[in-house]
Amino acid sequence: MFEIKKICCIGAGYVGGPTCSVIANMCPEIRVTVVDVNESRINAWNSPTLPIYEPGLKEVVESCRGKNLFFSTNIDDAIKEADLVFISVLSNPEFLAEGTAIKDLENPDRVLIGGDETPEGQRAVQALCAVYEHWVPREKILTTNTWSSELSKLVANAFLAQRISSINSISALCEATGADVEEVATAIGMDQRIGNKFLKASVGFGGSCFQKDVLNLVYLCEALNLPEVARYWQQVIDMNDYQRRRFASRIIDSLFNTVTDKKIAILGFAFKKDTGDTRESSSIYISKYLMDEGAHLHIYDPKVPREQIVVDLSHPGVSEDDQVSRLVTISKDPYEACDGAHAVVICTEWDMFKELDYERIHKKMLKPAFIFDGRRVLDGLHNELQTIGFQIETIGKKVSSKRIPYAPSGEIPKFSLQDPPNKKPKV
Repeated sequence: MFEIKKICCIGAGYVGGPTCSVIANMCPEIRVTVVDVNESRINAWNSPTLPIYEPGLKEVVESCRGKNLFFSTNIDDAIKEADLVFISVLSNPEFLAEGTAIKDLENPDRVLIGGDETPEGQRAVQALCAVYEHWVPREKILTTNTWSSELSKLVANAFLAQRISSINSISALCEATGADVEEVATAIGMDQRIGNKFLKASVGFGGSCFQKDVLNLVYLCEALNLPEVARYWQQVIDMNDYQRRRFASRIIDSLFNTVTDKKIAILGFAFKKDTGDTRESSSIYISKYLMDEGAHLHIYDPKVPREQIVVDLSHPGVSEDDQVSRLVTISKDPYEACDGAHAVVICTEWDMFKELDYERIHKKMLKPAFIFDGRRVLDGLHNELQTIGFQIETIGKKVSSKRIPYAPSGEIPKFSLQDPPNKKPKV
């Protein structure tokens, strides 16, 4: 069988960089070169400060960089010398979760390799299998035809997104009835046929994959004349949009139907904890809706650079003219963001937000002081926070019978980062 000695990966982003770093770490006899046209990104991979944050990634890169792991902009030579070329690992769909990517790569649930059903295609499949067999048990390596491989990737993310949208739809029902969505999720999750994974209600899913892959599935169904199937999966995206708009409406209505010129602290801008990735983050959408109503946002995230937040909020579909410069301040710590605020809005489930000194925060806030927990990270602190004096609003639960009633008074319009720019919508 053909033996692979040199691998080239085209694309040094969130997938190519970590994946090939782990391959190099697990296969010291294979030379792995990751190439990209973006020179600044390659320079970052070759520096002490990597271009992406992922727990454990820095240690893996530093253990093999310069030995059998290289980052380069010399794409042509790397391709010519390679025995195997990854194009952002598309020939071998990844099932990584940001925040646990290194663990997922080192101990995967499965590795899926798709190839043409020709002698050449099958030789390529077996050669790639041999690379993974350095550390992955053979029974976890699945081989399929190319269509099955590519559809499996889309369908896996679609099913995960579907579960999040499903529990988020129930969170709205729980708020209307007095049920607690966490208790409902625990009850149904104990059913072994359902399981308890991805049943965490929140302000909505984000990241680069879920929305993109569901929409790819919708497009594929429409192109193949399966409109009923396309509409079914489109509802997963529609429910996610609804959850974001519903949460923003709840903030506005709870703050006496206006947030104009009010200071609101946004805690968390990454789409999930343990990553600096902001792609399709719900924080962008919530910030957009609040900016459209004239709120002054003070944003803090422990891993997202100031420049990235400004770029995301300056997108033509998010803001216009000088909105960001007038209405957005990037804070260096959570206490600074909350100082003088009317409300605190938690958009990312960073563990540090559970450990803040909320008595200190409350003293510096305007009264009545509100907390809107879009990630249910403060569930165990509700009694303490209410004793301090906070008015608490959370996803899928009525925290107290003394709460100021929430009665939606208007509908926030939909928008998408993929839509062309238009005039600012009004609530």
